[in-house]
Amino acid sequence: MEKNMSRILIETVVKTTLKNLKEDPERSIRNLVDMALHFSDGRFQQSFFQAAQTMLGNENSPYYGLVRDLTSYTDTEHLFTFGMNLGYNSCTYGAQQIRQNEERLRQDIPWTVLFQMGELSPVRLAEYGAAISEGEELGVYTWMLFPTADHEKALDLIRDHSDSAFFLFCAPEDLSPNLLDGFSELKNLMPVIRYREEQTERYARLRALGVPYCAWLPYGEDDLAAIQDGEVFLGVQQTKAVFTALVPRQGCPEEVRLQVQQAVEQARNEQRYQTIPWELERDNRRVDEIISDGACAVCFDQEGHLLDSNGSPIRPDLGLFEHGLTEVLRLACPKETLEVKAQ
Repeated sequence: MEKNMSRILIETVVKTTLKNLKEDPERSIRNLVDMALHFSDGRFQQSFFQAAQTMLGNENSPYYGLVRDLTSYTDTEHLFTFGMNLGYNSCTYGAQQIRQNEERLRQDIPWTVLFQMGELSPVRLAEYGAAISEGEELGVYTWMLFPTADHEKALDLIRDHSDSAFFLFCAPEDLSPNLLDGFSELKNLMPVIRYREEQTERYARLRALGVPYCAWLPYGEDDLAAIQDGEVFLGVQQTKAVFTALVPRQGCPEEVRLQVQQAVEQARNEQRYQTIPWELERDNRRVDEIISDGACAVCFDQEGHLLDSNGSPIRPDLGLFEHGLTEVLRLACPKETLEVKAQ
């Protein structure tokens, strides 16, 4: 991707802001948001930064504490690279490309793709790499990886696609020395660690390496009360995770998902916790709807099948590894009829 004048200007401002963050995080982050809103010309950027500006108008916001903590331990290069890949490559340049390609191809293109990943053989890694390259051509620069094993092998994908931003979901017990070394090396990666109350000390390893991180939790109907009363977020905020991603379990009733989304929005808008709640399925869809009018959140299972909200293949005959990402989206995601949800 060639750098244009807009990106160069943004890079300069962001680098300057990051240098000042440690000394005066409150003022620096406000200035960055104000500047970003001034230069924003896309719907998503304007919507996001207007919301951020409103939140930061609250001087007692716990998000200021979150920023102070984040900048106190995180490697500056990691913040810069991941922030530019997510904020510019994905949500600015990528969003423009998505809108143009949707108009040209008459199909929906997601702003992010989620891969449920099984065994990562060399052949399978190459197939995922090809899919990511296809996605980048369409404007997709944010990827969410859910490996069931072989987490260290997934790092090769992230290393090979330095323009994209990756969220790698894993469990505390997956944090091997080699995986931690990869987290430290790869600045375009944000690890998302499964939250367990008895294993919060694992996050200290990431802090010692200067690696920013998020937390995730699966939820079902039995978890609704703990989410609504804030017990979940009170627990997670002790880890100082940037985001708390709530992931619906397969078969979770639609009504429960809706109530969780409402609880997440309320907690986020009222700035109750020193972590930012995120309902993975519905918030991802909301971002996509702002970017390109039609909500499109895409999840592939381990066999490369596109899934619906219940975790069932939409087109069993249409596999990612046989047809490629572009062809799957073309056939399964026409602009007029698409309604695909991430699990």
